[in-house]
Amino acid sequence: MKPDSALLAWLSSFRLKTLPLAISAILIGSALAYWQHTFRWSIFLFTLLTACLLQILSNLANDYGDGLKGNDSINRIGPKRGIHRGDITLRQLLIALMINTILCAISGLCLLIVACDTGQELIVFIGIGILSIIAAITYTVGKNPYGYIGLGDISVLIFFGCVSVLGSFYLQHKSLSLSFMLPACGSGLLSVAVLNINNLRDYQSDKANHKKTLVVIIGIKWAKYYHIALLTLSYLLLSLFSWCYLNNISGWLFLVTLPLCIYHLKAVFIARNHHDFIVQFVPMIRLALIVNILYSLGIILS
Repeated sequence: MKPDSALLAWLSSFRLKTLPLAISAILIGSALAYWQHTFRWSIFLFTLLTACLLQILSNLANDYGDGLKGNDSINRIGPKRGIHRGDITLRQLLIALMINTILCAISGLCLLIVACDTGQELIVFIGIGILSIIAAITYTVGKNPYGYIGLGDISVLIFFGCVSVLGSFYLQHKSLSLSFMLPACGSGLLSVAVLNINNLRDYQSDKANHKKTLVVIIGIKWAKYYHIALLTLSYLLLSLFSWCYLNNISGWLFLVTLPLCIYHLKAVFIARNHHDFIVQFVPMIRLALIVNILYSLGIILS
């Protein structure tokens, strides 16, 4: 295989298009820290790097776990990655997983050295880091991967919402408020919506391979209603925080994305086959990123 082909194969496995999900949550948490006058560039950059590495780790583990179980092949519905085309072997993926896990640990420790003031904080966040790595790997890897029993959505909400937003805020501000659960969950639900589109796209192959995602469990019809509920609740939670705490019109900047959101929901609702869902995957990622960027900007300007 040519060097440029090998690079493309690995880049496809890294799934760089999903990195906005990791970035978005850190933007929200850091914007909240800026709003509270405790923003620190060093913590922000290390948090961003660690989050991106964890996202890539999750993507590699997903390919490895599905490849190990034989659930993805050259006939898969979604994008053909290196493992599906035979450009990357399972052994190479395993080595990449190990290297990426080490990089996550190094980046996370650098972050904690810069951010933690006490031994107690250090211990707590090392524990959170270990849980994050375990969650990234065991989504599809292991004897009982939780991604195969419909628990992927709640995991994404926890780690891409609560942990990422509240964790990145705490490391800079050193305290938490229950009210910050509103933007944390609002941001996390956008990431869950991205996962839902992914699972709608893969419904047939997941069902055939006994991969019980939430979409497989509830069916496509109810998964469409679920998608509407995810985005509606996300906008409501973000709006509630703006209404109660952001005393500035800038806190409502994110609402300019409503036409995009409605257009996307309409396309999802009338979708008839996996091709219709495929074309909505990138727009959903784009919508999540734009909403989070505008909301972060609104917080900063408030």
